[in-house]
Amino acid sequence: MATVRILGAAQEVTGSCHLVESPALGKVLLDCGMHQGANSLKKIGREDFDFEPSDIDAVVLSHAHLDHSGLLPKLVSLGFKGPIYCADATADLLKIMLLDSINIYLGDLERENRKLLRKGKSPLEPEYSEDDVHEVLSLCVTKNYNERFTLSEQASCIFFDAGHILGSAIVQLTIQEKGSSKTLVFSGDLGNKEAVLMKDPSFLDKADILLVEGTYGDRNHRPIEDTVKQLREIIVETEKRGGNIMIPAFAVGRTQEILFYLGQLHREGLLQNWQVILDSPMAIEITKIYDKWFSSLDSKDIDQATPDAHSITKDFIPSLFLSVTPENSMAINRINKGALIIAGSGMCTGGRIRHHFKSRIWDSRNTVIFCGYQAMGTLGRMLVDGKKMIRIFNDSFAVKAKVETLGGFSAHAGQRELIEWITQFKPTPNVVLVHGDALALDKLSFVLWDKQNINSIIPTKGQAIAF
Repeated sequence: MATVRILGAAQEVTGSCHLVESPALGKVLLDCGMHQGANSLKKIGREDFDFEPSDIDAVVLSHAHLDHSGLLPKLVSLGFKGPIYCADATADLLKIMLLDSINIYLGDLERENRKLLRKGKSPLEPEYSEDDVHEVLSLCVTKNYNERFTLSEQASCIFFDAGHILGSAIVQLTIQEKGSSKTLVFSGDLGNKEAVLMKDPSFLDKADILLVEGTYGDRNHRPIEDTVKQLREIIVETEKRGGNIMIPAFAVGRTQEILFYLGQLHREGLLQNWQVILDSPMAIEITKIYDKWFSSLDSKDIDQATPDAHSITKDFIPSLFLSVTPENSMAINRINKGALIIAGSGMCTGGRIRHHFKSRIWDSRNTVIFCGYQAMGTLGRMLVDGKKMIRIFNDSFAVKAKVETLGGFSAHAGQRELIEWITQFKPTPNVVLVHGDALALDKLSFVLWDKQNINSIIPTKGQAIAF
């Protein structure tokens, strides 16, 4: 009998990790993500595996976001040596994201150890090293979409385009067991059909068990036309105040989408008095990866907005300034008005955006624009929830800048799209809702039952489900 055990993203949005077991398959891990929100030492130090890493035969990775991939180095450091299957573009993104993550982690560890040594305490040992990151990359086995590949003599897998970020995949896992075929489909993170650059998520129709994310299971997204209109109005109003705009942006997916829409506004002449700055070395490198895979993006959206474009960094906003060095970033502080700064991290838990907040969030002329999910406990969530005083670098700052949220830029499917995707499966499989806050999953579960007569399970962490 095959089972799937929910080891992460159970009634929460981060930490995706699911263990599929069967005598015909062995032990295969779907994703190996870290929790987002706390600092890296707390995140990585408290992450324990509910299995022996050396017993895992393979990892099947849905995409490169750290809440799906971030613990792969720790898995390797504890003995995992099997293949890590991922879509081809995911491996390119993974190299940048995991190396950036280890640099942040080791930097945080060094600072913490200096404090411990000053107090006469023993330093902490790293949970994993940069060598483990390189080992992860060496274990990656890349596959094209719609290409069946073998996991064991009696099990196979296919990746389908999830439309979430570059390389994101829906996983279809098929096991031949006791003379019959069993199919598990794992949605990974499903994309928003209204989002640009990415193609629409693939529709599948057959599964015995369906693991589906419900990040926005409680609501639909605002129409993108209304979101772009709001962005246009924010830019005009902030220019009238003589201010600057700060956009905390996720390096993968969201930054590239924002550049697309800012490019549209640039062609309208709206940004004549603005200097658009991408102040995130990682986002710059990620955008170069998007340029490498430019031909795999949604050409219809791109051609309508920027005919004959071949590069996000060069063609969307010709005047875009790429801020790479710390000196570049510090020089931005000398711009009195008209700076539109896109900087990481997306939830404001680290990165250069916090330095820009330190310089500008107390000034009522300025605006902060959030355009992505903000997890509980993050600085971004505090600002979205209206907190009036925040602490950055051990100093307190009054929040005088206007805080805006753009709801239509989500890279995740909204409730309507999730239901449309789930109802394509005939007959209805055993539906398991993961990767969502408890209230969002409960709402999605209710609507599925009330409108579609589809029952669903909202598992707790560690719960095993047979199929």
